[in-house]
Amino acid sequence: MIEATRIKMLRDEPPREGGRYVHYWMQQAMRAEGNPALDYAIETANALALPVLVSFGLTGGRGPNYPDANARHYAFLLQGLAEVGATLASRGIGFVIRYGAPPDVTLEFAEHAAVLVCDRGYLRPQRTWQASVRDRVGCRMVEVETDAVVPVETVSTKHEFAARTIRPKIMRLVEDYLVDHPQPKVKVRAGDLGTTSDVDLSDPLRTAREQKVDQSVGPVRRLQGGLANARSRLKRFLGSGFDGYAENRSEPHRATVSHMSPYLHFGQISPVEIALAARAAKSAGQDDRASYLEELVVRRELSQNHCWFEPRYDSYESIPDWAKKTLDEKRGDARPYAYTRDQLEAGETHDRYWNAAMQEMRDTGYMHNRLRMYWGKKIIEWTPSPEEAFATALAINNRYFVDGRDANSFTNVAWLFGLHDRPWFRRPVFGTVRYLGDNTLRKFDADAYVRSVEELSAAERA
Repeated sequence: MIEATRIKMLRDEPPREGGRYVHYWMQQAMRAEGNPALDYAIETANALALPVLVSFGLTGGRGPNYPDANARHYAFLLQGLAEVGATLASRGIGFVIRYGAPPDVTLEFAEHAAVLVCDRGYLRPQRTWQASVRDRVGCRMVEVETDAVVPVETVSTKHEFAARTIRPKIMRLVEDYLVDHPQPKVKVRAGDLGTTSDVDLSDPLRTAREQKVDQSVGPVRRLQGGLANARSRLKRFLGSGFDGYAENRSEPHRATVSHMSPYLHFGQISPVEIALAARAAKSAGQDDRASYLEELVVRRELSQNHCWFEPRYDSYESIPDWAKKTLDEKRGDARPYAYTRDQLEAGETHDRYWNAAMQEMRDTGYMHNRLRMYWGKKIIEWTPSPEEAFATALAINNRYFVDGRDANSFTNVAWLFGLHDRPWFRRPVFGTVRYLGDNTLRKFDADAYVRSVEELSAAERA
């Protein structure tokens, strides 16, 4: 039974008489298993003796592009959707993917639906799409939370100050949501529902190349989309990289990261599935499990809280007033170095370690979290104004990371400027915003990290 707090009635109407199916509008949770919205649609369809039709609206092919999306993002997304289509078909569920604005695609198929089910996103595009559909659809519409372990508004009804304020609220509830619900069986299999797709998923990389998006940032070999790939990576991590995670997770050159963030960003694996697997892993100690779950649940859901309750989440205005004040006071300070965005993206700075971090991001779509912090703090130090630094860091982040444009992305960039943090010792340029200097590099084997990046980049070019 899906937790009641995951379910929200957006249009409270009786199921439409004569509806041909229950329609699940898939947009945030791009997976065919471990998906509460899909499970709810199946249970609703079973009660009505109807089949289920899943639809996906793809931007960028014949109309406006999703903000900051490029071929790298589309390749990962389409790899996952190709797997979704095959899995849904094997379960007797209809699937259609069309080019177009997601609300328009959804409303076309909702015309013949008894009930419309949707998943939940926290960012402006998804929220705008959902409001558009809710205002125009002519049948019952139900939202189901799929992307958080504990639903955002169940945890808190306000913008949280820091991890320390949201952690106890999550921990009081988390056990009620870490439940492995059985997958419902489909009673009425979808036959020919008269729907056709116009997006070719037979070759995701070719289809990504055909999109009217930025093709200069292409797919990467390091990260391949889809639930099967996510589960394979998770299994390898829990089997070999999880032991000692609490101690070694800050060592960028070690294989002690799960790489789940891109899969979570595209909704290709459930955070509940990851959390249950991590808790059950016998290869690691209690400290390792606690450290990983802190990042997966507390830190990730702090980011979701930020983007849900702060409408300016993608702007410099989202940082705390104390941070804006101290950065404003120091805006006239001399910068030790100054680089343009083009120089930064090309990794043309005096700092070989920073350049290596930029190379890892640019060539492989990923960067270890410790380097992400160092990378971002240096952009503040090397950019003429804090506003320009924020815009530059966010733009580069969203362009190259496979998991860019995520609630974590917006929150992590704002953290560089003081969000979810406190004042520290006063320094040039930063004021009392936390500074990360070269001593950060002495806390791990920075030369080993550079060598690892060179190997990863070579593998991408091979």
